[in-house]
Amino acid sequence: MSTLAHVFEEAGIATIVLSSTRSVAERMANPRTLHCEFPLGRPLGKPSDAAFQHDVLARAFALLDATEGPVLVDHPEVIEADETALSCQIPPRFDADAHPAVDEANGIRKAYDRTLEARGMTNVGRSVEPDGMADAVQVLVDIAAGTPWKEAGIPGGNTTALCHDIRTYYEEAALSLANVIDGDGDIPAGRAIEAWYFDETETGKLVLEARQVMKDAEAPFPVWFYMVPGHR
Repeated sequence: MSTLAHVFEEAGIATIVLSSTRSVAERMANPRTLHCEFPLGRPLGKPSDAAFQHDVLARAFALLDATEGPVLVDHPEVIEADETALSCQIPPRFDADAHPAVDEANGIRKAYDRTLEARGMTNVGRSVEPDGMADAVQVLVDIAAGTPWKEAGIPGGNTTALCHDIRTYYEEAALSLANVIDGDGDIPAGRAIEAWYFDETETGKLVLEARQVMKDAEAPFPVWFYMVPGHR
């Protein structure tokens, strides 16, 4: 976004950047930047808090009054990222013969469907559809067990897209499991669902294991690195 800001400015279009990483904003010297020390993925700070979000936008648009730049202003409030895992109960095992991650993926399908019905949309589908989720997880089981990633039958051949779909499937199911989608549960903190997925689910742990196996096997950097968020 910082690069685009410079391109647009050269074309005569005034820009404002909402920054999440101050060092990047300093290095890029955007014409106008409001740095917001908020959890990544939440540029306006607080979900469902219209007053706070309007405050962020008002401070950002106020930077248009600056007569010269670069301008870098900090939003006065800091919001720490909460790494506490979402309180979310996973359905009990059903098929003792299946790998725990595969059985788990099948077990949360009804929760995923409830979220889909409530929202009317899903972000699953880059490389695998919900009906193929168990088979997709099995691919990661095979990779973790030593099957070369090129021979594992990765849907679409793209590990990043595959892991994105699996994680999204779980996160959307979690909205129902934690009663968030029904309005009875609290809105999760910035990384609460992410922490739940990677730290507490069998599939999240499996993704990390398969990623490490691929790294150790010297798979190309983009193939294994982007299977999970960079900080993990």
